[in-house]
Amino acid sequence: MEKFEGVIGKTYEDSTPWWPEIKQPPAGSPNIVVILLDDTGFAHLGCYGSSISTPNMDKLAEEGLQFTNFHTTALCSPTRACLLTGRNHHTVGMRAVSNMRSGFPHLRGRVTKHAANIAELLRDEGYGTYCVGKWHLTPMEETSGAGPFDHWPTQSGFDRFYGFLQGETDQFHPELTLDNHHIERPGDKEDYHLSEDLVENACKFINDSKSIYPEQPFFLYLTFGATHAPHQAPEEYLKKYRGKFDTGWDQIRTEWFMKQKELGVIPADTVLADRNPGVEEWDSLGENQKVFACRLQEAFAAMLDHTDAQIGSLLEYLDDMGLKENTIIMLLSDNGASQEGGATGLMDEMKYFNMVPEDVDKAVEKLDDIGGPKSHTNYPWGWAQAGNCPMRWYKQTTHGGGVRDPFIIRWPKVIKDKGGKRDQFHHITDVMPSILEILGLEAPQIFNGIEQLEVAGTSFAYLLNSESEPTRKKVQYFEMFGHRAIWSDGWKAVSRHEFRQDYDDEEWELFHLDSDVSETNNLSEAEPERLKEMIQMWWEEAEKHGVLPLDDRTLELFRSSTGKGSPHAKRTYIYRHPISHMPAGVAANMGNRSFVIEADIKRNKKENGVLLAIGGSNVGLSLFIKDERLMFDYNIFYDHKILESEITVPDGDVKVGVYLEREDPAGEITLLIDGEQVGKMEIPFVIRMLGSTGMDIGRDSLSPVSEKYTAPFSFEGVINQVAVHLPERGNTFEEAFLAMRSELGME
Repeated sequence: MEKFEGVIGKTYEDSTPWWPEIKQPPAGSPNIVVILLDDTGFAHLGCYGSSISTPNMDKLAEEGLQFTNFHTTALCSPTRACLLTGRNHHTVGMRAVSNMRSGFPHLRGRVTKHAANIAELLRDEGYGTYCVGKWHLTPMEETSGAGPFDHWPTQSGFDRFYGFLQGETDQFHPELTLDNHHIERPGDKEDYHLSEDLVENACKFINDSKSIYPEQPFFLYLTFGATHAPHQAPEEYLKKYRGKFDTGWDQIRTEWFMKQKELGVIPADTVLADRNPGVEEWDSLGENQKVFACRLQEAFAAMLDHTDAQIGSLLEYLDDMGLKENTIIMLLSDNGASQEGGATGLMDEMKYFNMVPEDVDKAVEKLDDIGGPKSHTNYPWGWAQAGNCPMRWYKQTTHGGGVRDPFIIRWPKVIKDKGGKRDQFHHITDVMPSILEILGLEAPQIFNGIEQLEVAGTSFAYLLNSESEPTRKKVQYFEMFGHRAIWSDGWKAVSRHEFRQDYDDEEWELFHLDSDVSETNNLSEAEPERLKEMIQMWWEEAEKHGVLPLDDRTLELFRSSTGKGSPHAKRTYIYRHPISHMPAGVAANMGNRSFVIEADIKRNKKENGVLLAIGGSNVGLSLFIKDERLMFDYNIFYDHKILESEITVPDGDVKVGVYLEREDPAGEITLLIDGEQVGKMEIPFVIRMLGSTGMDIGRDSLSPVSEKYTAPFSFEGVINQVAVHLPERGNTFEEAFLAMRSELGME
C-alpha cells in the first residue's frame, strides 16, 4: 500500500493533501525508434551493396553509423526476444518461433516474466511506448479474442499496439490487431498496403502523445512484415523492377559483392563464397526457370523499395515535428534472407510448409500476378544467397548467411562520425543494454516483484563516437534447430546440422572471422586445439544459457497442442456466432487429416453466405451456401476443387456440413444435409498446412478462399453454431459422426 505523506485531519480544512510524484524521464531524454525488417539479408540494402533502391535507409547510414559485424539469432521470434530483453533466446523461452511449444523451458512460445523487456523498463521510467507491426512473441493458441492476453504487446510493456500477432500476413489483406482486439482492414482505401498503414498508425500514436504530453519521450518499436513472404507491393513498384535482374543471380551477386568492397562494407580481400548446395549456375537454368525466378526477385525488390518509402515517410514526419535531432533510430533485420522459397521459388510460399514442389512451367502462366494480391510468392535460393552476399547459407542457419545482418544507428545530437563504419562484433542481445546505458539506466534485479535474469548483452554505446576501440563483447553462442556456432575473440566455430543426425558425429568448421567475413577459409585442420577449445566453450555456454536439450524438430512442433487449458484440448470445436476472426494457431487444425464440419443454421431460400472459411485466396477451404446449394471449395494453392450439393438446402432449421476423409495423400469429400450425403468428390491432395491466415465463422473476412464469391460474403441467415470434429486416425465416417454427436451432446 502506498504511504501517504500528507496530513489527515478531521476535515479537509485541517488536512494537508499530498500527491505521489509522477515518474518522468530527465529533461532532454531522447526518443528511441527501433525499425526491424524481416528476412532482409546482409547485402539487401543499397548501403550494404545491393542495386535495390533504399535511399531512406541509406540516408540513415549516411547520417549515422553503419555496423558491418552485427549478428542475430537466425530466426524471427528468437531475435525479437533477444532485442527486447537483452537476454539470449533460449534463456527466455523462445528457442524457435512462438508457434512452437515443446514442454521444455527453452521453448514456451512466450518470453518469461523473469526477463523484463526494454518497453517495460522505459514505460516504468515515464516513456510512451508503442509497438507497431509484427509481434510474434505470443503463443499462437493464445491470440484469439478470448486471450489470454498476458503476452500480448500491451501486457508486455507497450501502451499501444497496432499490427499483427502472427509471423507473417498478407500485405493487402492482413490479420490486424489494435491493442487487445482484432479489427478489420481499413476499408477506405482500394490501394491499401500494410506497410503504409503501419507507418500511418505509428505517426498517429506519436501525435497522440506529443499533443497531450509534448515533453514526454517515446519508444517506438516498428516491425514491418516486409520483406518476409508473401512478397507483395503496389503495382508501380513492381513495374519499376521489370528486367532489372535478368542477368541472373550469379552476375548480380558478383556485382553486389564488388559494391560491398567499394563501400567498405567488407574488406577488400574478402573472398566470395561458392554457391550453396542446391543453387544452380544461372546459365544452366531453363528459360521458364529464369523468367519465373526473375519475376520473384522483382517482387522482393519492389517490396523492399516500397518499405523504404514508408520509412522515408516516418523520417519526414519526425523532421516536420522537430524531433529528428534528439531521436535515436536503430534499423536492422531479424535474420538473413530466407531459404523458404526452395530451389525454384514458389508462387505460393505455403507450398514450402506443405512440402509441395513448384511446377515452374505452370507458374509462368501467372507471371503478372506475382507480387500482387493474387500471389503469395517467395524467391529461390539463388536470390536469397545473393541477399546474404558474400556469405553462405540462409535464415535458420548459424553460418554468416543466417546470422550476419545490417544494423544502422542514427542520433544527430550525439553521433559526430556521420557515415562511419563499425566493424566490431556485436549481437542482437546488445541492443537493450545499449539503450539502458545511453539513458543512464540499469536493468533491475527485481521488476514488478519478480526476480530478473541477468542481462547477457554488452552495450555498444562506446562505439557511438569511437571508431577503433576493440569490441567489448567476449563470447556469443548461436543455436537454431541443431545448427550451432560460437564466436570469441574474432574466431568462429560453426556446425551445420542435418535433421535427426547425431550431433557428436557432425563436422565443425573454424574461421578467423576478423579476416574471413565470408567464412570461406576453414582452419579446423590447421588449428585443431583452438577448435577443440571453442567446441567445449559452446557446450559451456549452452549449459549456462539453457540451450539444452538440443531439438531439431520443426513442423511436428508447429501448432502442437499443449494439452489441458489449450483450445485444442478436445477433438470437437464448437463455435458460436458471431465470433471474432480466429488466427490460425487458435482455429481447429484441419490440415493433413480427416475432419467433419457441421453448421446448425436457420434460413430461407434467399439467404446465402459463408458458414466457415479458413485460409485465403492462395490456399484454404470454405463451406458456403450460394444459389440455394451447399458448396465446399477446397483451394489447393489456387487449384479450386469445388463440390456442390445435388439438392437445394431446405428452408428453416437445418444442419449442413462436410466430411473430408484423408486417404494419404489423396482424400474424399462428402457434403451433408441433415446427416444425408448429398455430394461426393475425390481430391488429389490433402493440404498439410491451410495457410497462415485464420478462420472466420459466418463470413470470409480477408482475401476470399473461393472465387465463387466476393469477400466477405456474410451469411444472411441465422447460425446457431458451427462444430468442427477431428476424428481419431482410422475412424470411419460413421464413427467420426457419432463421436462428434456425442461430444455435442455433452455441451
